[in-house]
Amino acid sequence: MDSVNEQPVFAAELVPHRSLGRKGFCVLLVLTGAVCLLYGVFFMVTGAWPIGLFLGLDFLLLYIAFRVNYRAAKAREEVTVSRTNLSVRKFSPAGRMVEHRFNPFWARFRVNRHEEIGILSMYVSGEGRMTDIGSFLNPDDRESFAKAFRGALATVRQRI
Repeated sequence: MDSVNEQPVFAAELVPHRSLGRKGFCVLLVLTGAVCLLYGVFFMVTGAWPIGLFLGLDFLLLYIAFRVNYRAAKAREEVTVSRTNLSVRKFSPAGRMVEHRFNPFWARFRVNRHEEIGILSMYVSGEGRMTDIGSFLNPDDRESFAKAFRGALATVRQRI
């Protein structure tokens, strides 16, 4: 194989966006914990102890929901396009990797679009196989990725 053909024309790492960072998460937990504790103690002292217990349960469920959300944010995808290969490597939050390879000349990039929302989903198909790309991206990131990825496929196909 010619090493020039293996040089990537396009490479992107897609990661989910989380607007609340670690510091914001800590501030949110401290504030909600303080409010739940304050009201929980008040309700327990006044004799409405079940409400105090439910406030503690609410806080615990909020914490669990955010932990699950941050764990899901560890998922990522690596997309590379070279003259001879289109590769989509998907990494799960647990670190498992699944790779999908396509011939860039046979691969088709499809986009499902909604008039108001924009791109709903993107996928690559070819040779009887198909995989989605960037399902966790927000609409603006999907638009910019789709534009760049289409350009990369067009560039590879033009170089004969």
